Amino acid sequence: MAEILTAPRRPLDGFTAAAALGLSAAKPLARFILRGRPEALSAAETALGFALPQQACRAASAGERHALWLGPDEWLLLAPALEGDGLGAALEAAMEGLPHSLVEVGQRQTAILAAGPKATALLNVGCPLDLDLEAFPIGMCTRTLLAKTEVVLWRTGPESFHIEVWRSFAVYAWRFLEAAGLEFAGG
Repeated sequence: MAEILTAPRRPLDGFTAAAALGLSAAKPLARFILRGRPEALSAAETALGFALPQQACRAASAGERHALWLGPDEWLLLAPALEGDGLGAALEAAMEGLPHSLVEVGQRQTAILAAGPKATALLNVGCPLDLDLEAFPIGMCTRTLLAKTEVVLWRTGPESFHIEVWRSFAVYAWRFLEAAGLEFAGG
């Protein structure tokens, strides 16, 4: 008899946190890509409960809801998974009749968290960006590469990063970071 899955399987289920490296799988999140004209974006801000970031490659947050500016007219919205349906409905209702695009992408990607004194050096093994705190400050986010994987990298603290990765590349990105971390195992 076929096994019936009662909950969706996440790509990093069963992976233990690599504590020495500061790696962990992020909790489940609702994710949306938002695009629109200023009037739609203003309405979206009302539904979100905070203003979208107005500076390129920056994030804005209120509680556990976040908006990352990825392009001139593109934001990645993140919220706790249990808020997904309600947030999506609230955003659509707020922007009804206004030119916009709101696409739910929660099943497309997942996230890895990297934190601790070695996080910046660990990520720089596979990321071509200068991740020094002056060059990549807290709140900065951008699309980039981690090894051979496209990711959205967001600095959430002086020594912490949120890495959005497509589900199909999550295990590869995790294993890459684990292997890169062998360099730091002794010190």
